[in-house]
Amino acid sequence: MPAPRSFILIAILFLVWNLIGLASFVMQYMMDLTELAKTDPYTARIFAAMPAWLWLVFAVAVLAGTTGAIALLLRKRVALSLFLLSLIAVVVQFGYSFLGTDLIAVKGVPVATAFPIFIFVMAILQWRYAAAQAAKGILR
Repeated sequence: MPAPRSFILIAILFLVWNLIGLASFVMQYMMDLTELAKTDPYTARIFAAMPAWLWLVFAVAVLAGTTGAIALLLRKRVALSLFLLSLIAVVVQFGYSFLGTDLIAVKGVPVATAFPIFIFVMAILQWRYAAAQAAKGILR
């Protein structure tokens, strides 16, 4: 069954979104915390205290999402599992950020949660879209 044009467009948008996430991971991991501390000491402190396992979870989230988007473009059913893995990693990552730190108390609910909620919604949309495409037989 041929994929509709909208499928290709959505898969490309998902890939771009996930590549942005991958770039964000690299930039945050490589960030000069001394320089960041000059403008945002709290964020620098949070990044410095971030446990290694959480960096790994962040990497899994963006790598699984990016690989899932590539698999989606290639119409591979594995995209569904990769997007689910990314979603689970996003939940773990932000669960720690909200429950294991004082981020919300320091930054406030709107500032601390707006973009993470958007990321969470995107992760759900990617997973559900892949599931719908698999059910239609677009993914093999």
